[in-house]
Amino acid sequence: MKVDKKNVLFVDDEPINLKIYELTFRGDFNVFVAVSGEEALEVLKNNENMDVIVTDQLMPEMDGVGLLKEIGEKYPHINLGKLIVSGFSENEDIEKAFENYDLSEFISKPWTKETIVEAIYESINKLETR
Repeated sequence: MKVDKKNVLFVDDEPINLKIYELTFRGDFNVFVAVSGEEALEVLKNNENMDVIVTDQLMPEMDGVGLLKEIGEKYPHINLGKLIVSGFSENEDIEKAFENYDLSEFISKPWTKETIVEAIYESINKLETR
């Protein structure tokens, strides 16, 4: 029996990080990438069957929390797991994301493949049991 892979969008302003995500997770998920919040919104516009977004927090123009806010405003109909990965934890912003923008989990850098895979599946399970 073939199991369909989940669609995961990784957002990071560093192209090398996006390449690492692609190489690390392409065996587990259908990997989509975006180099900015604006590009991520465009990807979602064209792929409304996305299951999870994994975004960096610190990015120019639109940070990860700002991206989650925009997704909620522009695409409230997309049932999407939301993860933020960052080397920095701006507590107030992250708390706001949990309270207001359905953030599933905050993952500190450096991350491991197992940590992210587990967080992705946990966020999907939370959405399915709502």
